[in-house]
Amino acid sequence: MKNMRLVTLLSVLIIAFAAIAAGAGLLLPGGPGEHSVMSVRGESITLYGKGLYKNESVSMAAQAKGQDMVTLALGIPLLCISLIMTGKRKRNGHLLLAGTLGYFLYTYASYAFLSMYNPMFLIYTVLFSVSLFAFIFTLNSLQKDRDRLFKDTLPVKRIGIFLLFIGCSIGLLWLGKILRPDPVSGVPLGLEHYSTLVIQAMDLGVVVPLSIAAGVLVLQRKTIGFLLASVMIVKGISLLTAITAMLGAMLYAGVNVSLAELILFPGFTIWALYNFVLLLKHTRKLA
Repeated sequence: MKNMRLVTLLSVLIIAFAAIAAGAGLLLPGGPGEHSVMSVRGESITLYGKGLYKNESVSMAAQAKGQDMVTLALGIPLLCISLIMTGKRKRNGHLLLAGTLGYFLYTYASYAFLSMYNPMFLIYTVLFSVSLFAFIFTLNSLQKDRDRLFKDTLPVKRIGIFLLFIGCSIGLLWLGKILRPDPVSGVPLGLEHYSTLVIQAMDLGVVVPLSIAAGVLVLQRKTIGFLLASVMIVKGISLLTAITAMLGAMLYAGVNVSLAELILFPGFTIWALYNFVLLLKHTRKLA
């Protein structure tokens, strides 16, 4: 209970600071407008040139704005709902809380490490830190009750296959990008004026192994696998929704987006929602 009171306090901080950060990303004015700069690799990069993301590329600014919209429209409401459900001692709420905190952790780790420096840097850092500790405390609370989280009727094959497919798909997607660099610059396409591939490092280093491990453990009916699966699926829904929004924002900004991405990511989002419904339907009620 002490841990959950702390999680509630940390979550309130996340809600407040995320609203400020996302609102600033969408609403702050100013800047010279779009203009070109030369990267250290000799490439001409078009910067967005407006608002908080004025020093980001047009592509990255569109993605950040799409992410901010999802944070305000989905992430913050989900965190509020999950806190209310958890306060009523509903296991569904506890699982939703863990997954939503995973979304905020991933989102603001990427903002803190990837974004060009801007006035929200300290807020990104606070959000990253607070989300990390809230996520750890929430998982610790779920871990104590993991053997009684789900009913024996949980369709493990459907959920396990989904996790394995998503993990392998993300891994192959990023490896294909990294292993086929631009023949002129010698770096992956889309790196632009950034120093390295932060998102790809996070996905290949954390998301892909966890998804595959969770899928294998679920198929083996290991209780820790069910806990990992619930977290990865809820986080997956929020992140896949954010990616879908990013693609829409990129199209609106005139950035080229492949037809495969426009079909696959919304499809993955629907598949993730289906698996989340399966989890909710087979969650045990507290006695």
